[in-house]
Amino acid sequence: MNEFHGTPHNRALRGDIAKTVLMPGDPLRAKLIAENFLENAKLINDVRNTLGYTGNYKGKEISVMASGMGMASIGIYSYELYTQYGVESIIRTGSAGAFVPELSMYDVVLAESAWSESTYARVQNGDLSDIMFPDELLNQKILSAAQNLSIPIQKTKVYSSDVFYGEDNLTRFKTVNRNHQCTCIENECFALFHNAKVLNKKAACILTISENFVTDHSASAVERQNAFTNMIQIALESVL
Repeated sequence: MNEFHGTPHNRALRGDIAKTVLMPGDPLRAKLIAENFLENAKLINDVRNTLGYTGNYKGKEISVMASGMGMASIGIYSYELYTQYGVESIIRTGSAGAFVPELSMYDVVLAESAWSESTYARVQNGDLSDIMFPDELLNQKILSAAQNLSIPIQKTKVYSSDVFYGEDNLTRFKTVNRNHQCTCIENECFALFHNAKVLNKKAACILTISENFVTDHSASAVERQNAFTNMIQIALESVL
């Protein structure tokens, strides 16, 4: 039997990664979570600078690993975590842009579904669904953690898109809101939810609003990296 030496994208060995993984897009946010919230955090992956760590939070082993940007990237990393490393649950902790005025900067939202025009699911296994869903029990744990922490969290339908720079984003967002009742956009969770569905695993997605296209407010790169404490605390407490 050949010894396992990781994957082309992950040098971690089996056993290095916990059953639950928090997955921000930004490698530096993964580093920030590991250094500021986990005890005895150990770097377990740095291939392509996609940083991954495993440590303990209040006695519970948890891993945090970056997904990179876009469905293709999170599709690779989440699929490998589920199939090669025995991961059972992935909680995406990311940023989103709002296109309704009711969502303010740094509000925390929980995806109750993700609509997308992406071909990711169709290409991956022929699934023609344009809506993907998170694990219901995992979402319930997240909502309970937010309530216990007294941190407001809003459930919403998320627009999960392959395109960040559209030629007429505002018109596109208005159409998506009108036709599909989505309130914010991100670029990963449709693929994550699909992989979990295919592999009979668990996935959820918590997002912090880092931009509002209606009010024209936007967070800087540094603010996106550092100002998501509420979301991180909710995700960590939900694992307990």
